[in-house]
Amino acid sequence: GAMLRRSVAALAVSGTRGAMAGARASSGSACAAVRLRVASWNLAAINNNPFEYWVTHDDPAYNELMANVQDFINSPGDKDVPVSEVFDDGKFEELAELMRQHGWEGVDATAELWRSEYRDRRIVSEFMKDAEIGTKRLASMPDRVTNTVNLADGSQAHRPTPINCYSEDFASFDDWWARWKAFMFEDAMQVKSKQEVKEVKGVDLLVPIKRAKYPALSEQEEAISLPLQTLCGAIFDGILVHMLNSLAPGKWQQLRHELANALNRNKNEQTLRILANKYADMDIVFLQEVANAFVGKLEGNADLSARYVAIVPETSGKRDQNSVILVRKSLIKEESVKDVTGLVNERFEGKSVPVAEGDIVAATVELADSEQTLLLASFHGDTNGLATIPVVDAVHDVAQNSLTGKELLVFGLDANTYEKSKPGKNQGVVEFGEHYVSKGLTSCWGDKPSPTEYTTYNARTYLQPQLNKAASKSEFLSKGDVNPKDFILFYPDQFEAEGGVVKDNTGDKAYLEDTAFPTLSFPSDHAIISTELAARL
Repeated sequence: GAMLRRSVAALAVSGTRGAMAGARASSGSACAAVRLRVASWNLAAINNNPFEYWVTHDDPAYNELMANVQDFINSPGDKDVPVSEVFDDGKFEELAELMRQHGWEGVDATAELWRSEYRDRRIVSEFMKDAEIGTKRLASMPDRVTNTVNLADGSQAHRPTPINCYSEDFASFDDWWARWKAFMFEDAMQVKSKQEVKEVKGVDLLVPIKRAKYPALSEQEEAISLPLQTLCGAIFDGILVHMLNSLAPGKWQQLRHELANALNRNKNEQTLRILANKYADMDIVFLQEVANAFVGKLEGNADLSARYVAIVPETSGKRDQNSVILVRKSLIKEESVKDVTGLVNERFEGKSVPVAEGDIVAATVELADSEQTLLLASFHGDTNGLATIPVVDAVHDVAQNSLTGKELLVFGLDANTYEKSKPGKNQGVVEFGEHYVSKGLTSCWGDKPSPTEYTTYNARTYLQPQLNKAASKSEFLSKGDVNPKDFILFYPDQFEAEGGVVKDNTGDKAYLEDTAFPTLSFPSDHAIISTELAARL
């Protein structure tokens, strides 16, 4: 162990400099050992709708707007006017004509439904909150496929709606409607499809809604699902514009631009800044939900690319969120990095484990100037955490049986574990702790993770399409995602965590309790966790 002690003590003294000082310090003492500063952070996929989640905002106008939207939806009173007062017959006729020109069948049948079903419905109680429109996906499906369109040149196009990062302002309701028709039926967009660039309009992106998947649809609705969802999508966006114009005219669009800048347009830059500055002392950083574009930006960042090797899973690139591991170059022999993700994945063959492409990355690396090898893994759990135990078992099995058995394991993960366990539905955090201990592992939180040691604190607002998931400020704890989700696992006979865990939802290595995040200065909905691991030699 003398070689090992000398090499890594040097790193702990002053980052990468002062190797001689480090060597001298350790030659006469047995206590200098491998110390690893380790962090784990789910960066969170970029959210297209800047209003989707409650954010902590210093402008009282934001909190006021969100409270007013909530009241509008929950108790609209005389604001619950018929659809035709917001989206009138004249606008319907314009839409029907555009759909006919597009060559769709079923426009006459859609017009029948407009008259018999939709025009007289009340905008809140019978449209926005209508459970059937929700289960039939008539407004949420067209929103999903046209909300934010990735263009061939790497930029994005946005449907004219309040719930995305549309960069211009609607001067009036009629101005919104003119822009909406142009986006759906007139303006050409260049998108990539199977390596080819093709020209599409918004309407070309819509997909039929199938009864097989959404059995609430009638046969007639399935037959006309393209024109019907176009109508419902137009009504949905129109109601949103009408509501916001009536609640905060002149203000809501400014708030939208601020939020879009912080949470979306400048998210990558903010994330890089936090990693490059406050976390400059880290030896290993486990990341989850990393977009392909972000990996490119990491490599383009002078500080981070000089400091770290990025270990990225090999994928088709179809699903744009990957787990990634950053390892300090001076800590390791760079040429020794060996991807072992395949060894983990083969443990799932023939089993139904909800692991998506890119969710796992694992590699072995040799420490510089030493005989020691690290086994590193980063993992992003499915929403309910049901893949977490099978993946931990697989990584443990690889560590015990597929390699030399001497590798030092460090494993950073978003386990998607929950304070309140629902057996078979989600992974409770207490049971997760019991499980990893049964495998001989421990975590940065110890053997018994506290159910209230939250690393997420967010909830959906009323300004998004799934109103059944919306939470008022007072329902944060009951309806929000306020849970202990993030972990660093290791074997207690290899490492001990010294000095506890630093939890961070500010980007400043500090954590504000009872605070919704992301915020305007912290771009993720997961806290960063970091700790120092000392090897037991």
